[in-house]
Amino acid sequence: MTTENAAHATRSRSGRAGDSAEAERLAAVEHYSILDTPPEGAFDRIAALAARWLDAPFATVSFVDADRVWFKAVYGSEGISQISRDHGLSSSAILDDEPCVIRDALPGPQGVGTSPVPGEQDVRSYAAAPIISPEGHRLGTVDVFDTRHRQFQDSALSTLADLAAVAMDTLELRLSTLRTLRHERQLRKQLEGFASTLQRTLLPPSLPTVPGLQLSCHYHTADPGEVTGDFYDVFALADGRWAFFLGDVSGHGAPAATVASLTRYTLRAAAMHSSDPTDVLEELNTVLLHDPNVSHSATVLFGVLAPDSEGGFDIVLAGGGHPPALWLRPGSGNGPGVEEVWPEGGMLVGALPDASFATRRLRLRPGQTLLLYTDGLTEARPGGDIYGAERLTEFLTRHTEAGATALVGELDALIAELGSAVTDDVALLAMSVPRE
Repeated sequence: MTTENAAHATRSRSGRAGDSAEAERLAAVEHYSILDTPPEGAFDRIAALAARWLDAPFATVSFVDADRVWFKAVYGSEGISQISRDHGLSSSAILDDEPCVIRDALPGPQGVGTSPVPGEQDVRSYAAAPIISPEGHRLGTVDVFDTRHRQFQDSALSTLADLAAVAMDTLELRLSTLRTLRHERQLRKQLEGFASTLQRTLLPPSLPTVPGLQLSCHYHTADPGEVTGDFYDVFALADGRWAFFLGDVSGHGAPAATVASLTRYTLRAAAMHSSDPTDVLEELNTVLLHDPNVSHSATVLFGVLAPDSEGGFDIVLAGGGHPPALWLRPGSGNGPGVEEVWPEGGMLVGALPDASFATRRLRLRPGQTLLLYTDGLTEARPGGDIYGAERLTEFLTRHTEAGATALVGELDALIAELGSAVTDDVALLAMSVPRE
């Protein structure tokens, strides 16, 4: 072990290791990503143990940078973060692999020129053990400072060396944790990219232009790293009619996404050769039940709309266990109204071979809007309480004049306001007939 006085410490600092070795040492300090990081309990405990076991009022865990000594942990003093390397005793302590002792740290003509602990002018004795990396680089020190002139016994210095080794082990564990977190973040980004790409294949790239109708849609992903089973589409049929649907497959992940894809293309195909929306849902039910790879059911609203002679649209809506569509009619009755369009009796799709499905007819007139949504919106839990269909209806009542595009914009803002309370994906599909 090395024993010095303060004057010797000053002279030692003037003869630092060669440029190449010092560059490697600084690179090793940088490698551990420790400088200028917030306090951490493991290092705080090392400093506290050093002070307690060596009966010293002050202790630090420090790392030596190019021009400064930076304190990761400080015990017994406050407001200390770093000190110039020319004034820091750690600069001397890292010149040797053995613990370092300075019996006279008092500032003065023969001393270090300033206190080794900023703000503590009564430090007399100092002991430190270097924190040595597996490659042999001395990164910093575990130090104790005392206001008394004292000798540090060999056993005390061995304890300090053990604590420096613990500090090094903590650095290695910390670095391993950082690498794991970085790797997980990279994987997460990759998964989010894959999930986003797959999710886009489940949704139409854009909605078609339907003469006399305004269409708008929105898809909110609750977890960017996971695909789910929400889906929607609008497409042309023969003789000027149009079909639309929105639904939600039970479960999450790739299995649910697979069923959503199968459902979307089955609905498109079935609608081409059947004019009855209930027949379309029955065909989808049969396909899902007979596919051995499908283990998920789905809720669906499927509708057909046809332009009428008054500038509106006649709509036949079939329900397969999905939450009702919402019909927004400004100025209806005593004021604006929001009505649930619920085909009573519609059952879950893909669950039972004898499932029955129901329809409901309505006429969408100029100024009116029909909204289809998935239950990720109503099942949000702001403040722990479920948002619910009633609150959604109250919200929509204030926006019955909005039209499809503006309404979806308002709902998008609502979802953003709910934030993390929305724990499931949300799909929205709105259609409105503009006023002339």
